[in-house]
Amino acid sequence: MNTETPFEKFLYQHDEEAWSATLATLLRSIHEVDRNATQIWFAFYPLSLFRALQQSNDRDKLAQQLLLQGDYELKDQINRSHKFLYGHRFWLQVKTAVEQHADSFNQTSRASLADQIIEVAQNAAQQARKDKSLLVGITAAAFMTVQQAGLTAFKSAPATTCIDDKHAKKSPEQVLRERAKVDSQGLLGFLKTVNKQFTVTHDENDDKAKYKLNDGQDLAWGAANDRARDWVAIDARRMEGPIPVECRSASCGTCWVGVLGGADRLADVAAREGKKIKEFGYIDTAEPKPLIRLACQAQAQGAVSVVIPPWNGQFGKHLRALREEAQALLADQPRTDRAANEAVN
Repeated sequence: MNTETPFEKFLYQHDEEAWSATLATLLRSIHEVDRNATQIWFAFYPLSLFRALQQSNDRDKLAQQLLLQGDYELKDQINRSHKFLYGHRFWLQVKTAVEQHADSFNQTSRASLADQIIEVAQNAAQQARKDKSLLVGITAAAFMTVQQAGLTAFKSAPATTCIDDKHAKKSPEQVLRERAKVDSQGLLGFLKTVNKQFTVTHDENDDKAKYKLNDGQDLAWGAANDRARDWVAIDARRMEGPIPVECRSASCGTCWVGVLGGADRLADVAAREGKKIKEFGYIDTAEPKPLIRLACQAQAQGAVSVVIPPWNGQFGKHLRALREEAQALLADQPRTDRAANEAVN
């Protein structure tokens, strides 16, 4: 029995390419405080991986083949996957607005996905009494969550937030100032050429989630010195500090991070990092300073704010193989059609 609602059917019509175009359209409407965060969130929960698992005949076997570890399914983290977005503060209003939109969805509507997201964000913003730009990113995340988790699961999840009152009260301007803050190197710091240290923040909603890094050191090395808490108890992948690491040569893919602030303070992506991060499936870009990095390769040249994804894997090669297979089938289609016509005649 097909229980998909008209809203879900509408969402399912949108593939990775359609969502990429939608996100590109929305970026200009998203407040600066969440512009990077929204792009990172969509990289953390790629529709391509979800669809590959959904369409697999043996989901568990495929997950093993792709070396997936941690929490990679949105249905298990509907309320917390986006806690690093500033808009997470307004999750109650956004979730309610999305549910109302789904219930009243008109399947004959010709409004684009981007237009619908902006409309729902506007409705939620009115309820929260906040500027719409602060809610567009989190609303886009909510739409994608419905697409991957299903509307029933989305509605069933209680609308809770994962940040305390102290951090919830910060203005977007405060958050941006903190990301832009430059570490002081002491009274004569401007004369220093060696022994410079920079702060890496790995959770903006936790004042203790920081560690120091020497100039030119990669993000993973500094994280290994952070003994502030029992990281393994929090996440079994975190064997050496807050950032999961299994190797230090860009071979495992466990240490990928999103860069909320300070991407320009990291060294350019070198050849190996650029090659491997595409193989893992995390990004596909030629940008020298992208928002997704491998912590064991990204060398700091200033203070940085990052967010750590709750999972890792290696699915880039698999997705490329699927695309090549689909292209081959399309290329062969005309020949098949001709052969069928000849047989009939």
